[in-house]
Amino acid sequence: MELQNLKGVGEKTIELLYEANIYNLNDLIEYYPYRYQFVIPQNLKEADFNKVITINARIVETGKVSYVKKNLNILRFKVIVNDNVISVVIFNRAFLSRNLKVNQDIILTGKYDENKRIFVASNLKFGMLTKTQIIPVYHKIKGIREATFLKIVKEAFNECDFVDYVPSYLQEKYQFISKKQASYQLHFPKTEEEITLARQRLVYEELFVFLFKIQMLKIMKNEGVMVEKNFSKEKIEKFICGLPFKLTKDQLNGINDGLADFALKKRMNRLLLGDVGSGKTIVAVVLMYANFLAGYQSAFMAPTEILAVQHFYSVNNFMKKYDVVVELLVGSMSKKEKDKVLERVLNGEVDILIGTHAILNENLHFKNLGFVITDEQHRFGVKARNNLQEKGVKPDVLFMSATPIPRTYALTLYGDMDTTIIKEKPNGRKEVITKIVKETDLKIVLYHVLKEIKMNHQVYVVAPMIIDNNDSELKNVNLLAEKFKLAFNDKVPIGILHGKLSSKEKDDVMNKFKNGELKILISTTVIEVGVDVKDATTIIIFNAERFGLATLHQLRGRVGRNDLQSYCYLICNNDVKRLQVLEESNDGFYISEKDFEMRGEGDLFGERQSGDMAFRIADIRKDYEILLKAKNDVMEWINKKEYQKVPSFQKIMEQLKFNN
Repeated sequence: MELQNLKGVGEKTIELLYEANIYNLNDLIEYYPYRYQFVIPQNLKEADFNKVITINARIVETGKVSYVKKNLNILRFKVIVNDNVISVVIFNRAFLSRNLKVNQDIILTGKYDENKRIFVASNLKFGMLTKTQIIPVYHKIKGIREATFLKIVKEAFNECDFVDYVPSYLQEKYQFISKKQASYQLHFPKTEEEITLARQRLVYEELFVFLFKIQMLKIMKNEGVMVEKNFSKEKIEKFICGLPFKLTKDQLNGINDGLADFALKKRMNRLLLGDVGSGKTIVAVVLMYANFLAGYQSAFMAPTEILAVQHFYSVNNFMKKYDVVVELLVGSMSKKEKDKVLERVLNGEVDILIGTHAILNENLHFKNLGFVITDEQHRFGVKARNNLQEKGVKPDVLFMSATPIPRTYALTLYGDMDTTIIKEKPNGRKEVITKIVKETDLKIVLYHVLKEIKMNHQVYVVAPMIIDNNDSELKNVNLLAEKFKLAFNDKVPIGILHGKLSSKEKDDVMNKFKNGELKILISTTVIEVGVDVKDATTIIIFNAERFGLATLHQLRGRVGRNDLQSYCYLICNNDVKRLQVLEESNDGFYISEKDFEMRGEGDLFGERQSGDMAFRIADIRKDYEILLKAKNDVMEWINKKEYQKVPSFQKIMEQLKFNN
């Protein structure tokens, strides 16, 4: 059955569901609660009046409605609780007044003012609460009340065909309840135990299917005979010796891993996972040179134009004395310029093409593409990456990411890829000095900024918001810009960068900062990942307690990309203990482990999830033991080849082949 055919789902509701990425019955049922409220009826005499409480009451006087202004009304009525008559106030519920009847039982949730004998309700329900009630809490869908949503979900259970992906022998092994029962219990639980059993069952299935896909992708990518690449190791050694700096041990390991992949008759499918500022790009440069020596073209795709341009100048600088032709293809180029590049690539006159999404142009054809690199690979959708890979005959593929995650998790979650991890910083780089500063002591930071600017250095300032909301603690970019202009008498050039600017506006601001025209850049977290601003030595992050440690470490990576001493100031008023991890360490992998312990996987894998693994219910940190169990079971299931007889798994295989 289609979603729009469900009882109670009209055109307006369909549009709202689509906006929440709910397109069919399965999407609807898998829109699980993210937490539960355990509502316990309390005695008014024993309740803590500083907290939200739930009480049973009986109406003794029906309601009166007063309208304060257009969007604000107040409903008042009286109830009896524990032999005491009290007044109840609830805002914007005028429509309920006609339903209130004397002697009717009612459940009230809110706060009680004992002195005024007024209960300010945030919610009310008719009836009486005799035991603990479990209320599922969902991420709000704009325009749809939770009660309405639950009615629609209940209706969907009568019409949906549930596909159970867990093999029957594993269901028996773990004594799992059915998928339909588990899903129902998550939406309509009667006990806490029901939630636990249901969640375990659904988490296992989600991870089982995910890991099956991962393993099958790895098998598929190793299928078929690949061309073995031949290149001169002596020339590569000479290239490395000719670099203006000495490579770290980790960088050399990354190069050797890639060269070993080239030498095998199978497709390279490698993830180069490196901490911020660890020097991943030079690994890619050496491998592109090896690919050139083997007679093939390379494509290097960056997520933003400014980063693509940076890579172009950097790579071209390394390659020019070796007669390797490097070309750039970005969206801002004229049609005439693009057409010229397309022609040269097709004719084989370009050895390395560096660009943004412009590389995915359907009119772009390579003469002999043998190597594809995507930088910050999570920023591209799966389809986009595959489009680029298909521009050659199964070219070798290297993915690069600066998002440090715990090694054990990386090896499992990126199980379809071979993984190389770079932790060491390039030689000559100094550790960024990180300090936690209370906002009341901001003058100390401003004196430091003035000192750095006098030395012709530059400063990043990060604000967590673009515009104000009711939270006065959060500082927005415009407010901070005004404060910094005032602090420096409007004599220091300041730029503003945020997500609401167009791509061209962002690039203009970033280029001015990179070229030194701006001394202070005040930005939200859209600061370009990987962009090198050599003279940037200080980053100030306001409301640092609002960010995960991994995000703060990524932001800190905007400085310290030179041999100058760099600084990071974390401006906050609380949660100092958690942030001390950043004062103690510059190791992104250690920090990611700590962040994982404290916050879960959301902060670490959010970007990865948006494209590749959108888990509906699994939490990698909490469910890691289930993940390992599912991984072993998947390997056994694949080795048995039983999946070849199961229609649901055959469908998964078809989808993987289509996307691969």
